Amino acid sequence: MTYQPTAIEDDFKKLPKLPSWVTSGRAETPEDVAFLSGAALAHLHLVVARPDVPQDLLRARLALRAAEVCVTHSGRPERAADLRDAVGFLQPGDHAGPAGVVYQSWQRVIERPVSIKVIHRALPDLQPEQIATWLDGCDPRGARQGAPISRVAGVLQTALADRPRDHTEAVLLADATLAQVLGWSHVTPLLGLSFKRGDLRKSDEGLRLTCHQAMVAAVAEATRLATDLTRRASRLRAVAPKLRARGAEEAVSQLLTQDAVAPTSLTSLRSDRAARRFCDRLVDLGAVRELTGRDTFRLYGV
Repeated sequence: MTYQPTAIEDDFKKLPKLPSWVTSGRAETPEDVAFLSGAALAHLHLVVARPDVPQDLLRARLALRAAEVCVTHSGRPERAADLRDAVGFLQPGDHAGPAGVVYQSWQRVIERPVSIKVIHRALPDLQPEQIATWLDGCDPRGARQGAPISRVAGVLQTALADRPRDHTEAVLLADATLAQVLGWSHVTPLLGLSFKRGDLRKSDEGLRLTCHQAMVAAVAEATRLATDLTRRASRLRAVAPKLRARGAEEAVSQLLTQDAVAPTSLTSLRSDRAARRFCDRLVDLGAVRELTGRDTFRLYGV
């Protein structure tokens, strides 16, 4: 079933676009690269501050992407669909597997405002004192770093020096540092979206340059995603008044904040069967998508 966007939906799609000169320009010097990454971050700051952008959902989708990249760096074959399956149907006491644990770390770090406690919950193998030390903003030579990407690169390098095999921890800590430096309430996964495995073997100026480049690419991806999710979320909000099922409002709220939802998790609805019918109704209305392509064990998302 197709639908025609409403005037409200068209307005929601008018998010500011990242200027083409930020992504298409050829940076010749480190100063040029730093300028472009700063422009990109300033643009993203404006985008995520808009009230029509579903910020929880955007962070959730970026967390999936960051987890996928981290899992790829570890040499494992799982991709986004596998990660969704790994955590989407867990029962109490179940283990998500190595790839699923990586995804859970990213899910946990974005759920609550950034803090040492939240990061420790995402990375329980690290002691809070160690996390605090890494986030203190010092580079390996002990110099305090004030600029956002310099701070981020310093934390990344220090974490990798201490635990060189765990890229997930290092990149997650770097994104947490970025959120703190920029004054964002929550971690927004960005840095890991475009890192290559070899990038994380660099140090000092080379690593800072790579972080600047990664930020430009990440902001471009995040901006495209924000535009798409804002349009999709506005469609779901537009059809929500047509949903008469008891508990529909809470179920819609879950869909607007989570990357993927299994009908069994929509506990505000009367039963699993009612939840499946509710999700299929939203698919028919063009408000959500079924993400697995399966007839059973289905997942739904905006």
